[in-house]
Amino acid sequence: MKIIRPAFHGSANWPYSDEKESNYMSQIGDGDRPLIGMIGGSGLYDMEGLSNTQWVKIESAYGEPSDALLFGEIDGIRIVFLPRHGRGHRIPPSQINYRANIDAMKRAGVTDVLSFSAVGSLRKDLAPGAFVLVDQFIDRTFAREKSFFGEGLAAHVAVAHPTCARLGDALMKASESQDVDVRRGGTYLAIEGPQFSTLAESNLYRQWGCDVIGMTNMPEAKLAREAEICYATMAMVTDFDTWHPDHDSVTVEMIIKVLSANAQNAATLARRAVPGLQDRPDACPNGCDRVLDTAIITAANARDPEMVAKLGAVAGRVLRA
Repeated sequence: MKIIRPAFHGSANWPYSDEKESNYMSQIGDGDRPLIGMIGGSGLYDMEGLSNTQWVKIESAYGEPSDALLFGEIDGIRIVFLPRHGRGHRIPPSQINYRANIDAMKRAGVTDVLSFSAVGSLRKDLAPGAFVLVDQFIDRTFAREKSFFGEGLAAHVAVAHPTCARLGDALMKASESQDVDVRRGGTYLAIEGPQFSTLAESNLYRQWGCDVIGMTNMPEAKLAREAEICYATMAMVTDFDTWHPDHDSVTVEMIIKVLSANAQNAATLARRAVPGLQDRPDACPNGCDRVLDTAIITAANARDPEMVAKLGAVAGRVLRA
């Protein structure tokens, strides 16, 4: 793994001396403790309340991640944060390099990912400001790289249950002391975007039993599973989707107000959830960290060496066995 220092290294903004940086970076991915990764969606481009922070650019075998990774600590517990759209919201959903984002997290030593995503509501009882701990997805995206595997090294990973219940437990427990409407369980309909859905599409998704609609959690969740990273997503409702009779009266100012409040609530929830994730079992009870044991199809003597090298972080555990 090649770690590149941010462009402002050496300036007054750089918070570390070389000695401190060396000591800090040596702890990354030490394998002794879980390392919690957080991916922030629309409105969540930084993580307030962290100490000992440092932005680090990590090269991926799959191109450029959305941004540098923010390393920091919550009450002495290490975490890694990535703004999915980049700081300043530079990258639209279809242009996000989802593979590079997950690969960079894996290279940093991340074991668990808490994802936070802005969504539209497909249900009357999920009003703006509500949070949904999603446990299922329907993937309607079509213009994205959806797997780390391919020609030269084929694999089929099970995603019947695409999120980690252990992470969900921690998030729900953390939400008990927070004044936010948090629902456990729901189906996230992922569309390609960047346009919103038509009225006919929105009504169809409601007939399918979907609860929220967004543009970013697929293929992110699938890729996290391929990388054997435990993954949970908290969907943050910003508005009702186009099915709702009041949809056309929603203004940008209204959405920004809800986005801002949701981002603050998400950051608080994340900070409260992290301590409960420190007692990680040696093996995930849901099997998230062992899915590749039975997934790789290509015979060892038929694997493309370049693909094997590229998958060094994502699948190194089984490829080196």
